[in-house]
Amino acid sequence: MENSVAKQVVVIGAGIIGASIAWHLTKAGARVTIVSESGAGGVATPNSFAWINASWGNPEVYFRLRTRAMAEWKRLANELPGLPLAWCGGLCWDLPADRLEAYAAEHSSWGYGIERVDAKRAAQIEPNLVEPPEFAVYVAEEGVAEPVAAAKALLADAERHGAKITTEAVTALMHSNGKVFGVEISGQRIAADEVVIAAGTGASTIAATAGIKLPIETPPGLIVHSRPYKKLLNGLLHAEKLHMRQTAEGRIIAGSDFAGGDPGDNPDATARELFAAAKAALRGADGLELDFHTVGYRPTPTDGFPIVSRAEGMDGLYVAVMHSGITLAPAVGLFATREILDGERDPLLAPYGLERFAQ
Repeated sequence: MENSVAKQVVVIGAGIIGASIAWHLTKAGARVTIVSESGAGGVATPNSFAWINASWGNPEVYFRLRTRAMAEWKRLANELPGLPLAWCGGLCWDLPADRLEAYAAEHSSWGYGIERVDAKRAAQIEPNLVEPPEFAVYVAEEGVAEPVAAAKALLADAERHGAKITTEAVTALMHSNGKVFGVEISGQRIAADEVVIAAGTGASTIAATAGIKLPIETPPGLIVHSRPYKKLLNGLLHAEKLHMRQTAEGRIIAGSDFAGGDPGDNPDATARELFAAAKAALRGADGLELDFHTVGYRPTPTDGFPIVSRAEGMDGLYVAVMHSGITLAPAVGLFATREILDGERDPLLAPYGLERFAQ
C-alpha cells in the first residue's frame, strides 16, 4: 500500500458502516475525514436490533458474506478490546415447523452451527420463557453488538490514529469530468481523492448531487425499550411476531420483527401492545417497565441486498449502503478499504455492485 499512505478519503456517515470503513481506512494509512450531521452512531444504527447472524431467507452467496462478517467481528474484537460484543446465541421459532426444518437442513449443509431443540432444551437455554417452543432452532454462534457504542468505539480509535470528525451536513459532492474530488459542507469544501457514501437513509440525496441514482427504500421499524432490569434473557429470541433480547445495560428491547415492526397509524399504541406481549412472554417480568420506543428507518436497497461498490461512470466515489449493517460492518469496512486503497475487490462482494440496477 505504499502509494496509498497519503490518500485523502472523506467518509460520509458515522453509523456502524461509516465507522467501520473509516476505522479500517485509517488503520491502513489513509488520511480520513468523517462527515456526519448526526454525529457518532448515525441515524439507523441507534434504532437497530443489532443481531449478528447469517440466518434464514437468504441465498447461499449472501450467507457466505454474512458468515465471513461474523468471523470479522471476532477479528475486530481482538484488535479493539472492549468492543461491546456478545456471542449470546439465538433461539428461533418464527417459522412454521416445516419451513424451520427446511432452514435448519439447508443451513446445516452450508456449515452453519444449527441445533434443533425441543421444549426441554429451549427451557435450558432460556429458563424465563413462559411457554418454551415445542420445536425451535438454536445457533450458539450468533451474537449482538451494542451498535451505537460499537460505532463510537471505532470512531474514537480512528480519531486516536489521526482521523478527523466533523458534524456538518454534506450539501453536495464536488465533481467534474466524471470524477468526484471532494464534498461541500455548509459553504466549506473538503478536497478528497475518494469519497465514501455510507450515509444510510441519507445516501440517495447525496449521491444525486453527482447524478448517481441509488435505489433505496426506507421502511420504518418500531422497537420498544424497557427500563434497565434484572437479567431475564441469555440471548436472542425470535418467536412469532416477537423478537427480543436484553442489552448490556439490562434493557429488554423487542420488535414484532428483528428489523422492527410496522409502527401503524398509532405508534404509541403499537408500542404498548408489543411491550405487553414481551412482558407476558417472560417469567419474572412483573416489574418490567416500558421506557421508550424508537422508529428507525432502515436503508434497504430495492432488491434487499447490500450496495458495496464504486459508482460506475464516476471516479473517486464509493457507495456502501445496506440493511443488516450491524452484521456486515466489519467485513464491509475491510473489503471497502482494500478496494479503495489497492483496487482489489473481494469476490464475496461480486453480487453487490451498484451496476446491477442499471437498466
